[in-house]
Amino acid sequence: MDHVAALLVELGLLFAGLSLLGILARRLGLSPVPFVLLAALAVGNGGLAPLDTAEPFLTAAAEIGVVLLLLTLGLEFSATELFSSFRRHAPSGVVDLVLNAPPGFVAGLMLGLPWEGALALAGVTWISSSGIVARLLGDLGRLANRETPAVLAVLVLEDLAMALFLPLLVVALAGSGPTAAIAGVGLAVGAVVLVLFAAQRHGHRLGRLLSHDDDEQVLLRLVGLTLLVAGGAQAMGASAAVGAFLVGLALPASFAERARAILAPLRDLFAALFFVAFGFATDPGAILPVLPAALALAVVSTATKMGTGWFAARRDGVAVPGRLRAGTALVARGEFSIVIAGLAVTAGIAEVGPIATGYVLILAVAGPVITRFAEPAALRRPAFAPT
Repeated sequence: MDHVAALLVELGLLFAGLSLLGILARRLGLSPVPFVLLAALAVGNGGLAPLDTAEPFLTAAAEIGVVLLLLTLGLEFSATELFSSFRRHAPSGVVDLVLNAPPGFVAGLMLGLPWEGALALAGVTWISSSGIVARLLGDLGRLANRETPAVLAVLVLEDLAMALFLPLLVVALAGSGPTAAIAGVGLAVGAVVLVLFAAQRHGHRLGRLLSHDDDEQVLLRLVGLTLLVAGGAQAMGASAAVGAFLVGLALPASFAERARAILAPLRDLFAALFFVAFGFATDPGAILPVLPAALALAVVSTATKMGTGWFAARRDGVAVPGRLRAGTALVARGEFSIVIAGLAVTAGIAEVGPIATGYVLILAVAGPVITRFAEPAALRRPAFAPT
């Protein structure tokens, strides 16, 4: 079989397999992320049926997948919403960082990782999966619950913090030293502030520039602009993901809703390929030795995430059942934990890959399950404490 035929056959089988996994995940009420990772482990490095011909394509597709994930994440928020979240829930964001990043960092050092790898693992344990949490809230009919704004506020603050954490991590992984790391964070902070200011003053002009009656034109213009900005950010030593996030953030809400609908199928396709590529690069045999450590870390960080949700919901006057629902909703880790781990693996700290994969597999499954078990008990009591 020639190269082109082999590539098409491998990709065809891959996409068909992803479809079946998605159906299975939906029927079980779980995120497809752990299923995709498991399947990728089976066909990747050291797996049963390696996709050798498709590997270069998957590597390139994974980079685009990260960019599209961060773009659509930026489209979810407006500058006004971000400032509002800061004012109301900044203490919740601080508690989230203090409770959830140190377990990953300490575990990384105990596992013998260099401090840069431990920093990446801190990010892995810090950030919840926005995609899994948002879908879970919808599936359980909790979007109108009074604890949900607190949950979403924590997610918004985490996602915004990633715009600062990712450049710091990239500089640290490059071995450029603390001065360069501080400069990278300063550049990221300046870029975020500049984009927020520009979005409030001139976002409507950018929206008009990208708008068109034809969806194809909107897609081409938006993806083209995003890739240019992401590439420029990467060339300047920042992160392509941060550049994509800032593009989404700069667009007005009137345009963002249509952009999300147009981008959704493309984002889902390339995001799935990103998870495949990450699992593809991880040797399944390397996960088993670190699985006990991943399980222990999952237990600790489940408790710390529940503490975060409990604190955030209490600030909104929510009673104990609602605080419990908020805490369990934040447990799941997923796409952005893998993005962070992927940066470390690309930088040459391959040991982060197995521990992060095992950790995400555990919590991407356990998070929704814990939340579903918490729901019946929570329903027996009112959502708000007496005032």
